[in-house]
Amino acid sequence: MAKAKSAFVCTECGAEYSKWQGQCSNCREWNTLTEIRLGSSRPGAASTAGGGSRGGYAGTLSREVVDLSGVDLTEVPRFSSTFVEFDRVLGGGLVPGSAVLLGGHPGAGKSTLLLQTACRLAQSKRVLYVTGEESLSQVAMRAHRLQLPTQGLKMLAETSVETLLAVAERERPEVLIIDSIQTMHLEDIGSAPGGVAQVRESAAALTRFAKQSNTVLLLVGHVTKDGTLAGPKVLEHMIDASLLLEGGSDSRFRTLRGQKNRFGAINELGVFAMVELGLKEVKNPSAIFLSRGEEQAAGSLVMVVWEGTRPILVEVQALLDESALGNPRRVAVGLDPNRLAMLLAVLHKHGGLFTGDQDVFLNVVGGVKVLETSADLAVLLAVVSSLQNRPLPRELVVFGEVGLSGEIRPVPSGQERIVEAAKHGFTRAIVPRGNAPRQSPEGMQVVAVDKLAEALEAL
Repeated sequence: MAKAKSAFVCTECGAEYSKWQGQCSNCREWNTLTEIRLGSSRPGAASTAGGGSRGGYAGTLSREVVDLSGVDLTEVPRFSSTFVEFDRVLGGGLVPGSAVLLGGHPGAGKSTLLLQTACRLAQSKRVLYVTGEESLSQVAMRAHRLQLPTQGLKMLAETSVETLLAVAERERPEVLIIDSIQTMHLEDIGSAPGGVAQVRESAAALTRFAKQSNTVLLLVGHVTKDGTLAGPKVLEHMIDASLLLEGGSDSRFRTLRGQKNRFGAINELGVFAMVELGLKEVKNPSAIFLSRGEEQAAGSLVMVVWEGTRPILVEVQALLDESALGNPRRVAVGLDPNRLAMLLAVLHKHGGLFTGDQDVFLNVVGGVKVLETSADLAVLLAVVSSLQNRPLPRELVVFGEVGLSGEIRPVPSGQERIVEAAKHGFTRAIVPRGNAPRQSPEGMQVVAVDKLAEALEAL
C-alpha cells in the first residue's frame, strides 16, 4: 500500500513545512502548525495536493512562453450581480472564472445577500446554489419570506466536494454559490470538515473547477471572534476577491468592504440596510450617516473620508470627562486607538491643550470603520470642542492629516471631497493648504491651513 503524503501548515499565515516544529518560522507564532494529509501518492489517485498557488488552475495556465506585448488586452467581460453596491465593491460586476470569498460574523446577512443575488440572477443565468448548513426547505422558506422569485434557481444540499463537482459538471452553471466552505469536505482528506486541510483542499478543488469552466464561484466563509477569516490564511491567497460583510445585530445597516480584489479597487465600501424583505442597498450613504439631531452638541463634527472610489461624509463624536483614574481611558470606536493617543500628544505639544487628566471617548457614527489618516484633523477639533464644551457650526466640514510636528498634510482626492460636502449643504470647510481648490464651489467657504494652531484659530 502506498504511503499517504502529509505536510504541516501554519493556521495563522499558511506557511507549509515538511515536519512539525514548535514555532512557525514565517509569522513567529507558537504551536500553530497542524498536520494535513495531501492524499494518496499511488498513481492515478484523485488528489488535490498542492491546491493553493502550486497545484491549482493547471487547466487554465498556458504551457507556452509568450511575450508580454503579445498578450490579448481584451477587457474581461462582466455581468451585474443585480445589486449596484455589490457591483461597486466587486469592481464593476462578476467576472466569469473568478473566485469570490464573502466573510462575516453570524447574522451579518451573508446567506441572505447571496440568496437574493442567486434568485435574481437565476432569471437570466444558470445558477447553482449549494447549501451545506441548511436544508432545502429552510432555504425555500427564507426565499418565500423575502418574496424572492424562485423559478430557475437550481438547489443542492451537499457537503461532499466530489459529489457537487460531479453535479456542476452536469449542470454547467454560470454562477456557483457554496454556503459555506467550512462545511465542505473531500473524501481523500482524513480530517473533519472545517479543519485546515479540508478548507484548504476543498477551496483549491472548487477554485480549479471555476477557472477551468469559466464559472463565477461565490464562497461563504466564517470569521473568528477577532474578525479574521476562519481556516488557513492561504485561503485568502487562492481566491480573486475577498469581501467582508460587517454590521452588528443591533444595527440595521451592513457595510460590505473589499479587502482584496484582483479586478478592482480594494477598501471599496458598499452599504446595505437590513429590512423586512432582506438587504436593501443604500445608494447615498452620506445621507444615512449624517442623520444628526436638531440641537448641535459639543464634540460633534462632520468629516469626509474616502472609501474606495467615492467620498463619504460621516460624523465623528468626542466626549471628554475628568478622569478619576491615575491612567485616563482612551477609547476609540471606528478609529485606531493608537493613533488617537498620538493625536492627543500632538494637541498638547503644538496646540497647548492638555488632556492628560481626561477620559477620552471617540465614536464614528453609523458603525463605519475609518482606515485612512484624513480623519486626524476632524478628530482633534472634535476633541477640542468637547474639552471646551463649545459646539461647532453645523455647516462645518473638516478633513486633513496631522503630522507629529503639528503640520496639516494634504490627503488624496481633496477636490472631490469638497464637492461632495457642498452637495450636502455644507458651507464652510477647513482643509489642508495642499488641498485648497483654485475656485471653491458655489456657496462654500474653504479655509486652508498649514499648522494645527491655524486650524484652532479658524474655529
